[in-house]
Amino acid sequence: MNLTEVLVMTHAAPDTIVLIHGFWVTPRSWERWVERYESQGYRVLAPAYPGFEVEVEALNEDPSPVEAVTIPAIVEHLSGIVRELGAPPILIGHSAGGAFTQILLDHGLGAAGVALNSAPTEGVPVVPLSQVKATFPVLHNPANRHRAVRYDFEHWNYAFTNTFPEDEARALYERYAVPVSGGILFESALANLIPGHQGTWVDYRNEDRAPLLFVAGSQDTIMPPKIQWSNAAHYRAPNTITEVVEFGSKPHLLPAAPGWEEIADFVLAWAVRHAVAPPPIVGSPPEPAEPVTV
Repeated sequence: MNLTEVLVMTHAAPDTIVLIHGFWVTPRSWERWVERYESQGYRVLAPAYPGFEVEVEALNEDPSPVEAVTIPAIVEHLSGIVRELGAPPILIGHSAGGAFTQILLDHGLGAAGVALNSAPTEGVPVVPLSQVKATFPVLHNPANRHRAVRYDFEHWNYAFTNTFPEDEARALYERYAVPVSGGILFESALANLIPGHQGTWVDYRNEDRAPLLFVAGSQDTIMPPKIQWSNAAHYRAPNTITEVVEFGSKPHLLPAAPGWEEIADFVLAWAVRHAVAPPPIVGSPPEPAEPVTV
């Protein structure tokens, strides 16, 4: 019997997990996690963004749903799914899905949240050079603001699977990669320069927010650990839990990285433990001088 099973038996723990995918991929990227969590008795939902309900191959052939999707539409869609559940679920989001997880928690949805290699919410100013390089294929051309942009293998590999052997990285590229919305990427890049709140704004002082864990892969290039630590440090409400854990030698595509099973089990146990316990009075984590790895 694992730790999660013990906690489920002794507390009124959530029985549903919602997995939120990021950009450049679809819910298919969660296929291994869905199977693992379902085998432990959980109801697992991996909803697609509006228009992303089709297969990867269909989105690559016709990327018009990628061009049409917006952040407000994604948030509204995900919020509706979570609100229809009988009880607050555990939310686990990857990349942009990590930002959407933060937004849903800020809106009072979810019993606990985990943000894997999360895109930052509004107000996080850290822009590492590796992130500039990873997003350059989209942001270098202003015309891409009105397009769906598909990465070639070289650029996708740098951003997502830089620690994988090339043959494995190519297989994942063929199975998971879809175009990204240039409009959303430009909006995210400019969010801190535009007056007023944008689509990824959250209230960092929200004292009613459920516990939140940031997970960083030490070798992530597009959303490196600096972003996770900075995003977490923005949360200021004293009565909320905000933690960061860093896994060594892991790339951006954590749901498929070697050792993903350890990460999946760790974050689920963390979420169950914190979902059933009243939050203590804690402060937001400072960004460390030296990375903390697991």
